[in-house]
Amino acid sequence: MKTNEFFQSLGLTKTNLYIFLAAIATLIIGYIFMAIGDTYDALSLYVSPIILTIGYVVILPMSILFKKKNGE
Repeated sequence: MKTNEFFQSLGLTKTNLYIFLAAIATLIIGYIFMAIGDTYDALSLYVSPIILTIGYVVILPMSILFKKKNGE
């Protein structure tokens, strides 16, 4: 079974891949914000956890669960 056939059998499309890549980019940005801020800086204490939570809890599951609605 080819990789493309495997993903199609799971119902995953290119749109799911693009959303997954957006989730990975969001997580990378969150970790970069955490790294550049000091220990008690607002960037590392407040902004980066919010970005990481959005990446892990919203965008990553959405990349798996997203399905296009048919225009019927």
